[in-house]
Amino acid sequence: MSARAVAPISIAEALGGHRNSLGLIRLVLACLVIFDHAFPLGGFGGDPGLTQTHGQASLGSLAVAGFFAISGYLIAKSGLATDVVQFLWRRCLRIFPAYWVVLLLTAFVAGPALWIGSGHDLSGYFGLAPQNPFHYIHANWGLSIGTWGIYDQLRDSTPYGLATGRSVFNGSIWTLIYEWQCYLLIAAAVAFGLMQKAKLVFPLSALFLLVVQIVRITNPDGPGAIAPFLADQYRVSLTLTFLLGATLAVYSRRVIYSNGLGLFSGLVLVLTLRYGGFLTIGTVAGTYFVFYVAARLPRQLHWVGSKNDYSYGVYIYGFLVEQIIASLGWYKLGYLPYAMICLVITLGCAWLSWHGVEKQAMALKDRGPGRGWPVWYAYARLRFVGTRARRRVRAHGTSADHGVPLRRRP
Repeated sequence: MSARAVAPISIAEALGGHRNSLGLIRLVLACLVIFDHAFPLGGFGGDPGLTQTHGQASLGSLAVAGFFAISGYLIAKSGLATDVVQFLWRRCLRIFPAYWVVLLLTAFVAGPALWIGSGHDLSGYFGLAPQNPFHYIHANWGLSIGTWGIYDQLRDSTPYGLATGRSVFNGSIWTLIYEWQCYLLIAAAVAFGLMQKAKLVFPLSALFLLVVQIVRITNPDGPGAIAPFLADQYRVSLTLTFLLGATLAVYSRRVIYSNGLGLFSGLVLVLTLRYGGFLTIGTVAGTYFVFYVAARLPRQLHWVGSKNDYSYGVYIYGFLVEQIIASLGWYKLGYLPYAMICLVITLGCAWLSWHGVEKQAMALKDRGPGRGWPVWYAYARLRFVGTRARRRVRAHGTSADHGVPLRRRP
């Protein structure tokens, strides 16, 4: 056998640009979140995965971790190919329009429908009480969640509301602020040229957060005592997973892809979930395993999510749909029928979200700020120089470029 045949390939070569199953995996992970939430939202108890992993992870938290790993890879790849203006513009288009639409639909479609359905007059829905729909929009528009509910809706009509004593419309969107903060980290790396000139910052940052994670396990209050922003366990764990994906991206041509390494990483992931260590070494192994699977799945599956990405829509609508369906009492059909009904309706919402909002927003990615910093710098410089030139002409009657007197009309 020739040396060429046995030469190892890199992660970049294995994934082959868009010739991979990352889109399929993201869609599956989004759907898993729905099945995970169906347990508490339908009144079926907690996710049994927590018991099997000794409280380390639920099905939903595993899905979110996978999301952040893939996001870290893809967003870092975007950072490598764009300047900071393009990068931020495209990230804003990807996350905010669909998010704002789901907030508006919650406040001004789902909320009023439930309000009328419970026998209230619609005029009272738009009252001045602190928890009105306008407050819901204002408190949540910037991704940081300021309120979960509108009045006491869904509090007394859903299993989750009865269990928590709160009005909660969309409990999934809390992760988006962490996603956005990770985007800002990549934006800073792009702005300061770290993506190409200082790639080492990514594995070093991931290593730092891994150490923080270990400290947290042994002393939960330790990281917060060192730095207040490290007190948030999700900021540490989700950012760690994101940076692991980003590290694979910036070193994608140097990280080896192999069946042996992929299977070993999968084995480590399973063992750490079952016996402990998932939040540290298991997270590292799991990140590699996600990309191994993405490259290993049959190429017949590569089309899923390559052009139409419904995963974000599934994620931002899933919890809302499940709560509404639960308020109708359909959870009484049993766990699986309830979860499947919610999944089908959510997929429909995701389809509408992608084709009606997300795809339209992303069509603007190369317009305006999407043209890039050099284009806008040249435009601003031209306008500035042109303005100065016209002023010189008016003041001295000479050509701004050569100082040649202008021909005067007789």
